[in-house]
Amino acid sequence: MSDKRQKSQLVLAFADESRSEAPRVSDEGTESLAAKCRSESPAIGEPLMEEVCEQENCKRALKRVKANKGSPGVDGMTVQELPGFLRQHWPAIREELLSGTYKPQPVKRVDIPKPDGGVRKLGIPTVVDRLIQQAVMQVLQKRWDQTFSAHSYGFRPGRSAHQAVKAAQQHIAAGYRWVVDLDLEKFLDPASYCPLIHESRSKSAGW
Repeated sequence: MSDKRQKSQLVLAFADESRSEAPRVSDEGTESLAAKCRSESPAIGEPLMEEVCEQENCKRALKRVKANKGSPGVDGMTVQELPGFLRQHWPAIREELLSGTYKPQPVKRVDIPKPDGGVRKLGIPTVVDRLIQQAVMQVLQKRWDQTFSAHSYGFRPGRSAHQAVKAAQQHIAAGYRWVVDLDLEKFLDPASYCPLIHESRSKSAGW
């Protein structure tokens, strides 16, 4: 990783040196992501899709999707109908995943009214695609989460908003006074998503 990129990935903590000007960067409270990560790509060279399709991983994913409930996608299939569908169609879906030919269904677009006016656009994948997304996430999460910053609390296992508030209170008690607030609203709207490229070997799994 280049020096320039390392500097851009520092987690900055500012001390309250003056109310009239921005404080200088403190050596304490800074964290180099490069120093904490063993590898920038911990999943490189591993047969990830085989692990995604393993029976126990998929059963855990199914349990999570059923617990999350949610509305049907464009195909109208409900969470309750998913187990029966998988018992019949999983071998073919699994083969497509391992061969790299699987194509997700379109995402159902739903407009949710906002209290202050306007709408929030919500995308609802089919329950099958939600299952696959969950199975992929479980495999990637256990490799990547350990490389994330210790100061990151959003959507991570064993972490919560309450812990983030507690950490903020500790920073205030330590004398830090500056807060940087970034709003990423609509930041990803125009992004193009590339398909996951993988090489896989055939491995048996069932439901």
